[in-house]
Order: sequence, then structure tokens, then C-alpha cells
Amino acid sequence: MDRLGLSPARTLTLGLTGGIGSGKSTVAQALVRLGAHLVDTDAIARALTQPGGAAMPALLAAFGPQAVLPDGALNREHMRQRAFTDAQSKQRLEEILHPLIGEEALRQAAQAGNRPVVFDVPLLGERSHWRARVHKVLVVDCPEDTQVARVTQRPGWDEAAARRVVALQASRSARRALADAVIYNGGISLDALHAEVQALWQAWVGPRQG
Repeated sequence: MDRLGLSPARTLTLGLTGGIGSGKSTVAQALVRLGAHLVDTDAIARALTQPGGAAMPALLAAFGPQAVLPDGALNREHMRQRAFTDAQSKQRLEEILHPLIGEEALRQAAQAGNRPVVFDVPLLGERSHWRARVHKVLVVDCPEDTQVARVTQRPGWDEAAARRVVALQASRSARRALADAVIYNGGISLDALHAEVQALWQAWVGPRQG
């Protein structure tokens, strides 16, 4: 068994990370097309905080009814603002969510069969235990202004909010220091990005799997 308790036949467990707006999700989908089994920790977090989600009772108890929308889902905007302004609330939110995310991530990884597993972890740079759980780390990097420009195209985001999130995340240099490889996704075409992903897959994994 490997360090994740998974099959030794697996050729790779990969931690994929990058700042908000870096293009990490695009790289993740390119890896899936090449044969990777994707474990998306953001998607897990969303599932945990949907109506009836496993995290909702603890979140309601910790943060009160204002943290819950009428349909029973987490009020993400309220909690985002609260985390920006209150370090204790941010810490408590993470204490509730992160163990549940970790458990579900390992459960999903165990379904990969012999395919390489890609853990898409936005906060990998802030959570050192993830580095110990994977064989390699791939960082998707781009300039901060590019991140902000991409994020402000999303509904409900303005420049100030985007820059606050960028400032709260690990720095570009800190993420790159963790990396076994960096894909620079600033000012390149989608075709060029996919070519870089494919070249890295070939180097690390070999022929297409799946």
C-alpha cells in the first residue's frame, strides 16, 4: 500500500494547486482526459455544505442561523465575509470542513482502480499535510493581475473581493517552492496549455491511461 493507503499499482498521486483564477480547473480537466482520476476538494466542500450536507449541522451550531440560507445550504457570501474579517471564524470553519473534506477525498481516491489520482487542492500550499500525501505537486501559476481579471468575470465578484482572496492565499513564490513542476498559465493559448499538460503527463506517467 502507498502513503495514502491505496493500491501499490498506482503510478502517481499528484497534488494539483494554484491560486484563484490561475486556470487550475482547466489543467485538472486536461489531466482527466489523459486518464487521471480527479478528486476535487472544492467540489467536496460544496457537497458538504449543500442542503442536508454532512457539515451543515456543525456549521449551524458554530455560526448560527445567519450562516445558513433558507434552503438549508451554507450562506457562502456571509461566511466569506466573516472569514475575511475574523480569524477565529476562519479557523473554526476550517476545523469543521477540512477533516470531512480529507475523509471524502480519500474515499473517492480509493475508487480510482489503477489510474493515477489527481487531488485538486486549492489550499495545498497552506496545508502541509497534503504534500506528505502525494508523490508530486503540480502548481499552475500566473500573474496576480491575470488572476484578478479572470475572477472578476465570474458572477458576484468585483476587483476588491478578488484581490482579498488572492492576498489570503499562499503567495506565488510559496506555491512554486512546493512544486515538482510549474505550468505557467499567463498569456498562453489553451492549445499551448494542453500541450504542456500532456508533456508533463508523458514524463511522469507514460502513455495515456484509462
